[in-house]
Amino acid sequence: MNYEIAIVIAVLLLAVSLFVTEKLRVDLVALVVMGLLLLSGIITPQQGLAGFSNAATLTVGAMFVLSAGLFKTGAVSFLGEITSRVFKSGFWFGIITVMLIVGVLSAFINNTPVIAIFLPILLSVARENGISASKILMPVSFASMFGGVCTLIGTSTNILVSSIAQENGLRAFTMFEFTPLGVLMFALGTAYLLVVGIRLIPERRGSGGLVEDFALNEYLTEVVLQPDSISVGKRIREAPLVKDLELSIVKIERGDVVIHVPRPDEILRTGDILLVRCDLEQIRALQEQEGVLFKPQQKWGDESIASDDFRLIEAVLLPTSRLVGSTLQRSNFRERFSSTVLAIRHKGKLVTEKLSDTPLSAGDVLLVEIRQDRIANFRRSGDLIITSEMETTEFRRGKAAFAVVIVACVVLAATFELAPIVVSAILGAIGLILVGCISIEEAYEAIEWKIIFLLAGVLSLGVALDQSGAAALLSSNLLKYIGVLGPIALVSAFYLLTSILTETMSNNATAALLAPIAIATAKTLDVDATPFLMAITFAASASFMTPVGYQTNTMIYGPGRYKFIDFVKVGSPLNLMFWILASIMIPIIWPF
Repeated sequence: MNYEIAIVIAVLLLAVSLFVTEKLRVDLVALVVMGLLLLSGIITPQQGLAGFSNAATLTVGAMFVLSAGLFKTGAVSFLGEITSRVFKSGFWFGIITVMLIVGVLSAFINNTPVIAIFLPILLSVARENGISASKILMPVSFASMFGGVCTLIGTSTNILVSSIAQENGLRAFTMFEFTPLGVLMFALGTAYLLVVGIRLIPERRGSGGLVEDFALNEYLTEVVLQPDSISVGKRIREAPLVKDLELSIVKIERGDVVIHVPRPDEILRTGDILLVRCDLEQIRALQEQEGVLFKPQQKWGDESIASDDFRLIEAVLLPTSRLVGSTLQRSNFRERFSSTVLAIRHKGKLVTEKLSDTPLSAGDVLLVEIRQDRIANFRRSGDLIITSEMETTEFRRGKAAFAVVIVACVVLAATFELAPIVVSAILGAIGLILVGCISIEEAYEAIEWKIIFLLAGVLSLGVALDQSGAAALLSSNLLKYIGVLGPIALVSAFYLLTSILTETMSNNATAALLAPIAIATAKTLDVDATPFLMAITFAASASFMTPVGYQTNTMIYGPGRYKFIDFVKVGSPLNLMFWILASIMIPIIWPF
């Protein structure tokens, strides 16, 4: 092992550690990796920055725009509206229909916005039909992954591995090359969920109001400020009542005037009736504080907080949100959205204390009191999706046909190899802008730059693995222990290793790290690398055992009121079945 290999393996271990622990954002980790490799001189600046102009990076960026074009014209929401009606014919008919619709959509467009569209629709369906939302959301998230493995453009991972293969002198994957095994996995996964999986999912979310769902009754109480209160005459931000006890004032009743989401500079007055959110210890402290009179406790409901001008909503933090890793206080959430966060479901737990200082994670569910006229701005921020009600966005429905035709042309051009997928995708994105399906500003906003920078960064590590000889070294060790069992055993090993890593870190990062090793292994054995690469590609997009292994699982984690163990219980058999199926079918469909 020379010093270059040692440096690359050290950087590799650091990257895996940071990806798994999530101490830094994945895109930042990828850029740190790129920076370290450039600093070491193992890769040149041209090689390090080539990831930004890589066909995979550009194709994925263009696909985000194509997906957004379909959403902005209402082409996808139309299917969502159909979904809301099919459940009236029965739960099983409804769940089969929605899984098929989401699966087919996810085969051609990014599945994260597909789930974003369907999430509030399905929660509304659950409320209207008295169904536990937890029984619907997990199967739909899994179906989006089933569909994603059916085509080249179904997930960014498929495009990434195809690009890596092409850069190493191998052929690129074709549009429907994934379809035979993808359809088998779709059928097996759907059958498992319908027969066994859904029955393993507990009914964790009821059909009650938001106050009941967030157990907020235990944390809401009314107090009246007496003349001798030390908080009278003070601004809210400076009042001992708020500053010392760290409670939150939800609203103020002042005679005939009701002040919702009071501003931090609002001055408290004698006789103000404050609806405050606090825990039991804070209530005891309030009782000991002079000048505070408790009103008789009552049963609070959504209507107690809402009014004509203010609403109580539930919102999910998107994986691409700028708020991820920040806090309510640092992000200036209250002033930015003219709203108050009353509770947070964070990683499966209900948080009602020290909300302002709680680090926010993708998939967190926020219970928010917000001004009616600020809801549109809340939606447009792109940081959260409102799940307590269906969106009433005005779509460009007159352009829907153009969007569908353009996306179909992109698919057909790639299928019949009329143009490389990167060319057809970019031309399609340009076409959507020219015909008015999406504006240029909306196109920029649609691109998940976090994914773009992640891809560009990890591609540089793939180059370093190959160029330094580290991939060959790791491959030789793999061959030493598993290669003696034959190439089929190696296919199985690559699938299993990818599946395990994908449950704990980014699927794109996993694929970018293992693809060079798979190619080096194939060269040593003098066999076709395609079966090994297919094992990596399919496994990287089949993450069912954890809520953090795939973005769609993260998005449903909070709204479905799931616990971590729910994904382990339902997803483990599915991972095992897919591993066995892939180990048998990949060598048959893609012979060595």
